[in-house]
Amino acid sequence: MSQQPVVQLKHLTKKMGRKTIIDNLSLDLYPGQVTGFLGPNGAGKTTTIRMMVGLIKPTSGEVMIDGHRLNQDYTQSISQVGAIVENPEMYKFMSGYQNLIHFARLQGNITKQRIEDVVKQVGLEKRIHDKVQTYSLGMRQRLGLAQAILHKPKFLILDEPTNGLDPAGIREFRMYLRKIAAEDGVSVLVSSHLLSEIELMCDRIAVIQQGKLITIRSVEGNDQHQNKTFLFEVSNPAKALKLIEEHYEVNNVEETKGQLQLTINKEQAAELNRTFVENGIAVYEITALRKTLEDEFLEMTGGEQIG
Repeated sequence: MSQQPVVQLKHLTKKMGRKTIIDNLSLDLYPGQVTGFLGPNGAGKTTTIRMMVGLIKPTSGEVMIDGHRLNQDYTQSISQVGAIVENPEMYKFMSGYQNLIHFARLQGNITKQRIEDVVKQVGLEKRIHDKVQTYSLGMRQRLGLAQAILHKPKFLILDEPTNGLDPAGIREFRMYLRKIAAEDGVSVLVSSHLLSEIELMCDRIAVIQQGKLITIRSVEGNDQHQNKTFLFEVSNPAKALKLIEEHYEVNNVEETKGQLQLTINKEQAAELNRTFVENGIAVYEITALRKTLEDEFLEMTGGEQIG
């Protein structure tokens, strides 16, 4: 990746007594990307996040934010961080706008134009002057998002940001979050137990277990050359199987009830489909079988409960 990372965790380790909570964890987070941060209960997600914002000190290793070492230049580093931890706290007797004005005064150097821009960005123009006590949970989450990005941070941490939201609220929040990441080039780290939501919200995922990073990968899965398991429903499975054996180097073909299952990439699947048709074999259906993020998570972590 050509871009410079906004955040770098370098060999981050945290020990408490004889117990190692975080074990030599290294991770780069890039602008414009939403990264899901997953792990079973007790994996070390919360400890890692606390070290990333300076609430606890690592035993060894370091956190770099926008090129600054957190332990040496805390003020400069933390000025580039915004955060939402579950349900953001607001003054409910004040309007959404008054809350943002109050926060802007605490931050300093935030113009009214910036407040108006952020309000529009999270879709609260029509209700921003209403009292927060009249807001739905989804609206309060969007106001929290507005507050978190008001000072134009380069890094945004969200810990269970969709807790308590209904499906419509989750979808709405996801839409605004991805918009902010794309438009402002913000690097976003999302810690959540909703795996299906992480799959829709994030560009990639990082999974930790027992304090160690065990994988980091793209969520997109749109690589034409990436192998997947395809199911071909054809008119003559025996003939189709013979064609595969004669013309293709595929060793893992299974035939079940008139269907052929094999692991190939998208380009090979298209080519195989063309071969079948050219040889008089009707192709009724081609299905790409893919594991859900939940399936993969359970495989990676041995079925430990996410939290």
